[in-house]
Amino acid sequence: MTQQVPSTEPELTGVRNFRDVGGLPTVDGRRVRHGVLYRSGHLAHATQEDAAFLASLGLHTVFDFRNAADQKLEGPDVELPGVRNVNLPLSDPADGAEFWKMVREGDLDQLRAILDDGKGAARMIASYRKIVVERTAEHSRVLHALADDSVPALMHCAAGKDRAGISIAVTLLALGVERDAIVADYLESAAGHRRYKVRRSGSADTAYTPEVMELLDPLFDARTEYLEAAFASIERTWGDVDTYLAQGLGLSAESRERLRERLLD
Repeated sequence: MTQQVPSTEPELTGVRNFRDVGGLPTVDGRRVRHGVLYRSGHLAHATQEDAAFLASLGLHTVFDFRNAADQKLEGPDVELPGVRNVNLPLSDPADGAEFWKMVREGDLDQLRAILDDGKGAARMIASYRKIVVERTAEHSRVLHALADDSVPALMHCAAGKDRAGISIAVTLLALGVERDAIVADYLESAAGHRRYKVRRSGSADTAYTPEVMELLDPLFDARTEYLEAAFASIERTWGDVDTYLAQGLGLSAESRERLRERLLD
């Protein structure tokens, strides 16, 4: 199947935070190949035009890191012909369900109690640490699938920032991409037009006040300290990235080399 490699970022109507990860430099002078690894927010609200564009990419696999609660809220991904859909939840459906109910209802007092005074950012840092340490089986499955046959691939969660952001970062670590380049790609999710749109059930006067949006900002932002917390957890738990990949994710030298051959120029 012929792959379309867009020269500029596409304007997708119902899919936020889409981009090709190609072009990022590795420490040994190679680059991630264009047209083999994409990232985005969920595909549940993709328009017909969006779906046609995504279908034109020649995708082999879409990795959906949302949990059942996310899928109930947003809906299933649109069907793309000939594309394998793999759902690998990177968070428990019960984890945060009540919190997101508060968000949708705009409960200001409760939001202040759990997000004010830096608690929102601390919540994000704890989540990143937990995902990278506890979800090794899922990340192992992704890397082995990419090494074997699953490219071109698209990875997404709800916003395409946190769960997908960590999974993309883990993949880039395995490819030997420069750490600064991994962080820079992650930070692109902070742009206003990329941010997740919350569907709230509260009335407009409670859901969209400046104070509520300020309280929620750490959750919808991409911050260096979030991803660095994941990196620090890898190093604290396994000592270094190579040991994490080999022991934590069970990625052999042969599999890592196959991964690099598939995804690098």
